[in-house]
Amino acid sequence: MNTVAAVGAAGPAGARADAIDETALPIARRRHPWRWLVSAIALVLAAQFVHGLVTNPGWDWPTFVEYFTADAVLKALRVTVELTLYGTFFGFLLGIWLAIGRLSHNPVLQVLSWTYIWAFRSIPLIVQLLFWFNLAYLYRTFSLGVPFGPGFVSFDVNGVISGFGAAVIGLALHQAAYAAEIIRAGIISVDPGQVEAAKSLGLPWRRQFFTIVAPQAMRGIVPNAMNEVISLFKGTSIVSVMAIAELFYQVQVIFGRNGRVVPLLMVATVWYIVLTTILTVAQFYIERYFAKGSERELPPTPLQRLRGKITEIIGGRR
Repeated sequence: MNTVAAVGAAGPAGARADAIDETALPIARRRHPWRWLVSAIALVLAAQFVHGLVTNPGWDWPTFVEYFTADAVLKALRVTVELTLYGTFFGFLLGIWLAIGRLSHNPVLQVLSWTYIWAFRSIPLIVQLLFWFNLAYLYRTFSLGVPFGPGFVSFDVNGVISGFGAAVIGLALHQAAYAAEIIRAGIISVDPGQVEAAKSLGLPWRRQFFTIVAPQAMRGIVPNAMNEVISLFKGTSIVSVMAIAELFYQVQVIFGRNGRVVPLLMVATVWYIVLTTILTVAQFYIERYFAKGSERELPPTPLQRLRGKITEIIGGRR
Protein backbone atom coordinates (compact mmCIF):
# COMPACT_ATOMS: atom_id res chain seq x y z
CA MET A 1 0.00 0.00 0.00
CA ASN A 2 2.77 2.42 0.86
CA THR A 3 4.65 1.64 -2.34
CA VAL A 4 1.60 2.21 -4.51
CA ALA A 5 0.79 5.41 -2.70
CA ALA A 6 4.32 6.63 -3.14
CA VAL A 7 4.25 5.88 -6.86
CA GLY A 8 0.86 7.53 -7.20
CA ALA A 9 2.06 10.61 -5.41
CA ALA A 10 5.22 10.79 -7.46
CA GLY A 11 3.37 10.46 -10.76
CA PRO A 12 1.47 13.78 -10.70
CA ALA A 13 4.47 15.58 -9.21
CA GLY A 14 6.70 14.35 -12.00
CA ALA A 15 4.15 15.26 -14.62
CA ARG A 16 3.86 18.71 -13.06
CA ALA A 17 7.61 19.12 -13.18
CA ASP A 18 7.69 18.11 -16.84
CA ALA A 19 4.96 20.62 -17.60
CA ILE A 20 6.94 23.36 -15.90
CA ASP A 21 10.05 22.43 -17.85
CA GLU A 22 8.12 22.56 -21.17
CA THR A 23 6.79 26.04 -20.51
CA ALA A 24 10.28 27.20 -19.56
CA LEU A 25 11.72 26.25 -22.94
CA PRO A 26 12.81 29.21 -25.09
CA ILE A 27 10.53 30.02 -28.04
CA ALA A 28 12.31 30.33 -31.37
CA ARG A 29 11.11 33.27 -33.40
CA ARG A 30 10.05 32.69 -36.96
CA ARG A 31 12.23 34.53 -39.42
CA HIS A 32 10.72 36.33 -42.41
CA PRO A 33 13.61 37.27 -44.72
CA TRP A 34 11.38 37.89 -47.74
CA ARG A 35 9.13 40.19 -45.74
CA TRP A 36 12.10 42.31 -44.70
CA LEU A 37 13.48 42.30 -48.25
CA VAL A 38 10.19 43.55 -49.68
CA SER A 39 9.98 46.20 -46.96
CA ALA A 40 13.52 47.38 -47.74
CA ILE A 41 12.76 47.61 -51.48
CA ALA A 42 9.56 49.56 -50.78
CA LEU A 43 11.44 52.01 -48.53
CA VAL A 44 14.14 52.52 -51.16
CA LEU A 45 11.54 53.24 -53.86
CA ALA A 46 9.70 55.64 -51.56
CA ALA A 47 12.97 57.42 -50.74
CA GLN A 48 13.77 57.74 -54.45
CA PHE A 49 10.32 59.22 -55.12
CA VAL A 50 10.71 61.78 -52.32
CA HIS A 51 14.23 62.61 -53.51
CA GLY A 52 12.87 63.23 -57.00
CA LEU A 53 10.16 65.52 -55.65
CA VAL A 54 12.75 67.58 -53.80
CA THR A 55 15.57 67.73 -56.32
CA ASN A 56 13.84 67.65 -59.72
CA PRO A 57 13.61 71.28 -60.94
CA GLY A 58 10.67 70.39 -63.18
CA TRP A 59 8.31 70.42 -60.18
CA ASP A 60 9.06 74.15 -59.77
CA TRP A 61 8.17 74.36 -56.07
CA PRO A 62 8.63 78.17 -55.86
CA THR A 63 5.77 78.59 -58.36
CA PHE A 64 3.72 76.08 -56.38
CA VAL A 65 4.23 78.09 -53.18
CA GLU A 66 3.38 81.32 -55.00
CA TYR A 67 0.00 80.13 -56.27
CA PHE A 68 -1.04 77.69 -53.54
CA THR A 69 -2.67 80.44 -51.48
CA ALA A 70 -3.29 82.93 -54.29
CA ASP A 71 -6.61 84.79 -54.13
CA ALA A 72 -7.82 83.37 -57.45
CA VAL A 73 -7.07 79.81 -56.33
CA LEU A 74 -8.77 80.27 -52.94
CA LYS A 75 -11.88 81.75 -54.56
CA ALA A 76 -12.01 78.81 -56.97
CA LEU A 77 -11.56 76.41 -54.04
CA ARG A 78 -14.53 78.04 -52.35
CA VAL A 79 -16.64 77.45 -55.46
CA THR A 80 -15.56 73.79 -55.46
CA VAL A 81 -16.55 73.37 -51.80
CA GLU A 82 -19.91 75.08 -52.41
CA LEU A 83 -20.66 72.80 -55.35
CA THR A 84 -19.81 69.80 -53.18
CA LEU A 85 -21.99 70.95 -50.28
CA TYR A 86 -25.00 71.86 -52.42
CA GLY A 87 -24.70 68.72 -54.53
CA THR A 88 -24.40 66.52 -51.45
CA PHE A 89 -27.26 68.16 -49.55
CA PHE A 90 -29.82 68.20 -52.35
CA GLY A 91 -28.62 64.88 -53.76
CA PHE A 92 -29.07 62.97 -50.50
CA LEU A 93 -32.30 64.84 -49.71
CA LEU A 94 -33.80 63.62 -52.98
CA GLY A 95 -32.10 60.24 -52.57
CA ILE A 96 -33.94 59.64 -49.28
CA TRP A 97 -37.30 60.06 -50.99
CA LEU A 98 -36.22 57.88 -53.91
CA ALA A 99 -35.15 55.16 -51.49
CA ILE A 100 -38.50 55.42 -49.71
CA GLY A 101 -40.23 55.09 -53.08
CA ARG A 102 -38.22 51.97 -53.92
CA LEU A 103 -39.09 50.41 -50.55
CA SER A 104 -42.76 51.42 -50.54
CA HIS A 105 -45.64 49.07 -51.36
CA ASN A 106 -47.03 51.56 -53.86
CA PRO A 107 -46.27 50.19 -57.36
CA VAL A 108 -46.42 53.67 -58.93
CA LEU A 109 -43.77 55.02 -56.56
CA GLN A 110 -41.65 51.92 -57.06
CA VAL A 111 -41.69 52.26 -60.84
CA LEU A 112 -41.05 56.01 -60.82
CA SER A 113 -38.16 55.71 -58.36
CA TRP A 114 -36.61 52.81 -60.25
CA THR A 115 -36.94 54.66 -63.57
CA TYR A 116 -35.27 57.77 -62.17
CA ILE A 117 -32.35 55.79 -60.76
CA TRP A 118 -31.98 53.80 -63.98
CA ALA A 119 -32.01 56.93 -66.15
CA PHE A 120 -29.60 59.07 -64.16
CA ARG A 121 -27.14 56.24 -63.63
CA SER A 122 -27.19 55.50 -67.37
CA ILE A 123 -26.47 59.04 -68.60
CA PRO A 124 -22.87 60.32 -68.15
CA LEU A 125 -22.53 63.23 -65.75
CA ILE A 126 -20.97 65.51 -68.35
CA VAL A 127 -23.99 65.01 -70.62
CA GLN A 128 -26.35 65.88 -67.76
CA LEU A 129 -24.40 69.03 -66.93
CA LEU A 130 -24.36 70.22 -70.53
CA PHE A 131 -28.08 69.50 -70.82
CA TRP A 132 -28.94 71.65 -67.81
CA PHE A 133 -26.51 74.33 -68.96
CA ASN A 134 -28.39 74.53 -72.29
CA LEU A 135 -31.87 74.13 -70.84
CA ALA A 136 -32.93 77.51 -72.26
CA TYR A 137 -32.61 76.02 -75.75
CA LEU A 138 -35.61 73.77 -75.00
CA TYR A 139 -37.56 75.98 -72.59
CA ARG A 140 -37.27 79.74 -72.90
CA THR A 141 -39.69 80.37 -70.03
CA PHE A 142 -41.12 78.46 -67.08
CA SER A 143 -44.64 79.08 -65.78
CA LEU A 144 -46.52 78.14 -62.62
CA GLY A 145 -50.24 77.52 -62.81
CA VAL A 146 -52.84 74.84 -63.46
CA PRO A 147 -51.37 71.62 -64.93
CA PHE A 148 -52.16 71.48 -68.66
CA GLY A 149 -53.95 74.81 -68.20
CA PRO A 150 -53.20 78.50 -67.95
CA GLY A 151 -50.11 79.74 -66.13
CA PHE A 152 -50.24 82.44 -63.46
CA VAL A 153 -46.53 83.26 -63.08
CA SER A 154 -43.83 82.93 -65.74
CA PHE A 155 -40.11 83.69 -65.69
CA ASP A 156 -37.17 83.54 -68.07
CA VAL A 157 -34.98 80.45 -67.75
CA ASN A 158 -31.71 82.28 -68.41
CA GLY A 159 -32.55 84.79 -65.71
CA VAL A 160 -33.19 82.12 -63.08
CA ILE A 161 -30.79 79.26 -63.84
CA SER A 162 -27.21 80.50 -64.01
CA GLY A 163 -24.17 78.41 -64.86
CA PHE A 164 -23.57 77.74 -61.16
CA GLY A 165 -27.23 76.82 -60.66
CA ALA A 166 -27.15 74.46 -63.64
CA ALA A 167 -24.06 72.78 -62.18
CA VAL A 168 -25.73 72.33 -58.78
CA ILE A 169 -28.87 70.88 -60.41
CA GLY A 170 -26.85 68.46 -62.53
CA LEU A 171 -24.63 67.32 -59.67
CA ALA A 172 -27.54 66.95 -57.22
CA LEU A 173 -29.78 64.98 -59.60
CA HIS A 174 -26.89 62.72 -60.56
CA GLN A 175 -25.90 62.22 -56.92
CA ALA A 176 -29.48 61.43 -55.89
CA ALA A 177 -29.57 58.29 -58.03
CA TYR A 178 -26.54 56.80 -56.25
CA ALA A 179 -27.54 58.11 -52.83
CA ALA A 180 -30.93 56.40 -53.13
CA GLU A 181 -29.34 52.99 -53.65
CA ILE A 182 -26.87 53.55 -50.80
CA ILE A 183 -29.69 54.47 -48.42
CA ARG A 184 -31.89 51.59 -49.59
CA ALA A 185 -29.02 49.13 -49.12
CA GLY A 186 -28.46 50.39 -45.58
CA ILE A 187 -32.13 50.06 -44.65
CA ILE A 188 -32.60 46.54 -46.03
CA SER A 189 -29.41 45.41 -44.25
CA VAL A 190 -31.19 45.79 -40.89
CA ASP A 191 -32.52 42.49 -39.55
CA PRO A 192 -36.33 42.36 -40.08
CA GLY A 193 -36.61 40.83 -36.63
CA GLN A 194 -35.64 44.20 -35.16
CA VAL A 195 -38.69 45.85 -36.73
CA GLU A 196 -40.95 42.97 -35.75
CA ALA A 197 -39.79 43.26 -32.14
CA ALA A 198 -40.47 47.00 -32.18
CA LYS A 199 -43.96 46.41 -33.57
CA SER A 200 -44.65 43.82 -30.89
CA LEU A 201 -43.80 46.46 -28.28
CA GLY A 202 -46.33 48.82 -29.81
CA LEU A 203 -43.83 51.49 -30.86
CA PRO A 204 -45.11 53.99 -33.46
CA TRP A 205 -43.44 53.80 -36.87
CA ARG A 206 -41.50 57.03 -36.33
CA ARG A 207 -39.82 55.63 -33.22
CA GLN A 208 -39.29 52.31 -35.01
CA PHE A 209 -37.40 54.03 -37.79
CA PHE A 210 -35.46 56.72 -35.94
CA THR A 211 -34.51 54.70 -32.84
CA ILE A 212 -34.09 51.19 -34.25
CA VAL A 213 -33.77 51.07 -38.05
CA ALA A 214 -31.89 54.31 -38.79
CA PRO A 215 -29.00 53.90 -36.27
CA GLN A 216 -28.29 50.37 -37.52
CA ALA A 217 -28.68 51.34 -41.17
CA MET A 218 -26.26 54.24 -40.78
CA ARG A 219 -23.41 51.83 -40.06
CA GLY A 220 -23.77 50.54 -43.61
CA ILE A 221 -24.71 53.87 -45.18
CA VAL A 222 -21.89 56.09 -43.88
CA PRO A 223 -18.87 54.44 -45.57
CA ASN A 224 -20.53 54.28 -48.99
CA ALA A 225 -22.07 57.73 -48.60
CA MET A 226 -18.70 59.29 -47.75
CA ASN A 227 -17.19 57.59 -50.78
CA GLU A 228 -19.83 59.30 -52.91
CA VAL A 229 -19.20 62.66 -51.27
CA ILE A 230 -15.47 62.37 -51.94
CA SER A 231 -16.15 61.31 -55.52
CA LEU A 232 -18.48 64.28 -55.93
CA PHE A 233 -15.86 66.63 -54.51
CA LYS A 234 -13.30 65.48 -57.05
CA GLY A 235 -15.94 65.20 -59.76
CA THR A 236 -16.74 68.90 -59.52
CA SER A 237 -13.75 69.42 -61.81
CA ILE A 238 -15.98 68.26 -64.66
CA VAL A 239 -17.99 71.50 -64.46
CA SER A 240 -14.98 73.19 -66.02
CA VAL A 241 -16.63 72.39 -69.37
CA MET A 242 -19.28 74.94 -68.36
CA ALA A 243 -16.64 77.65 -67.78
CA ILE A 244 -17.38 77.77 -64.04
CA ALA A 245 -14.42 79.09 -62.07
CA GLU A 246 -13.92 76.10 -59.80
CA LEU A 247 -10.49 74.89 -58.72
CA PHE A 248 -9.44 72.90 -61.77
CA TYR A 249 -10.78 75.48 -64.22
CA GLN A 250 -8.93 78.31 -62.47
CA VAL A 251 -5.71 76.30 -62.47
CA GLN A 252 -6.12 75.75 -66.20
CA VAL A 253 -6.59 79.48 -66.74
CA ILE A 254 -3.42 80.30 -64.78
CA PHE A 255 -1.12 77.79 -66.46
CA GLY A 256 -2.60 78.79 -69.81
CA ARG A 257 -1.17 82.25 -69.16
CA ASN A 258 2.23 81.46 -67.64
CA GLY A 259 2.87 78.01 -69.08
CA ARG A 260 3.75 76.48 -65.66
CA VAL A 261 1.60 73.38 -66.08
CA VAL A 262 3.16 70.98 -63.55
CA PRO A 263 3.33 73.25 -60.47
CA LEU A 264 -0.21 74.52 -61.09
CA LEU A 265 -1.51 70.97 -61.40
CA MET A 266 0.25 70.22 -58.11
CA VAL A 267 -1.59 73.15 -56.53
CA ALA A 268 -4.93 71.58 -57.45
CA THR A 269 -3.72 68.11 -56.46
CA VAL A 270 -2.59 69.14 -52.99
CA TRP A 271 -5.83 71.01 -52.30
CA TYR A 272 -7.83 67.96 -53.37
CA ILE A 273 -5.69 65.81 -51.05
CA VAL A 274 -6.12 68.22 -48.12
CA LEU A 275 -9.91 68.39 -48.36
CA THR A 276 -10.24 64.67 -49.04
CA THR A 277 -8.22 64.03 -45.88
CA ILE A 278 -10.60 66.24 -43.91
CA LEU A 279 -13.58 64.28 -45.25
CA THR A 280 -11.84 61.01 -44.38
CA VAL A 281 -11.26 62.15 -40.79
CA ALA A 282 -14.92 63.21 -40.57
CA GLN A 283 -15.94 59.77 -41.84
CA PHE A 284 -13.89 58.09 -39.10
CA TYR A 285 -15.63 60.01 -36.32
CA ILE A 286 -19.09 59.57 -37.84
CA GLU A 287 -18.55 55.81 -38.14
CA ARG A 288 -17.24 55.77 -34.57
CA TYR A 289 -20.38 57.55 -33.37
CA PHE A 290 -22.75 55.06 -35.00
CA ALA A 291 -20.69 52.11 -33.75
CA LYS A 292 -21.87 52.74 -30.20
CA GLY A 293 -24.65 50.20 -30.38
CA SER A 294 -22.62 47.43 -32.03
CA GLU A 295 -19.42 47.43 -29.94
CA ARG A 296 -18.93 47.46 -26.21
CA GLU A 297 -15.74 49.48 -26.51
CA LEU A 298 -15.33 52.06 -29.24
CA PRO A 299 -12.14 51.84 -31.31
CA PRO A 300 -9.52 54.32 -30.13
CA THR A 301 -9.01 57.49 -32.11
CA PRO A 302 -5.62 58.15 -33.77
CA LEU A 303 -4.86 60.69 -31.02
CA GLN A 304 -5.66 58.13 -28.34
CA ARG A 305 -3.42 55.57 -30.06
CA LEU A 306 -0.60 58.10 -30.22
CA ARG A 307 -0.97 58.89 -26.53
CA GLY A 308 -0.98 55.18 -25.74
CA LYS A 309 2.22 54.60 -27.71
CA ILE A 310 3.93 57.53 -26.01
CA THR A 311 2.84 56.27 -22.59
CA GLU A 312 4.07 52.76 -23.47
CA ILE A 313 7.49 54.06 -24.59
CA ILE A 314 7.90 56.24 -21.48
CA GLY A 315 6.80 53.38 -19.22
CA GLY A 316 9.21 50.97 -20.95
CA ARG A 317 12.16 53.30 -20.39
CA ARG A 318 11.38 53.56 -16.70
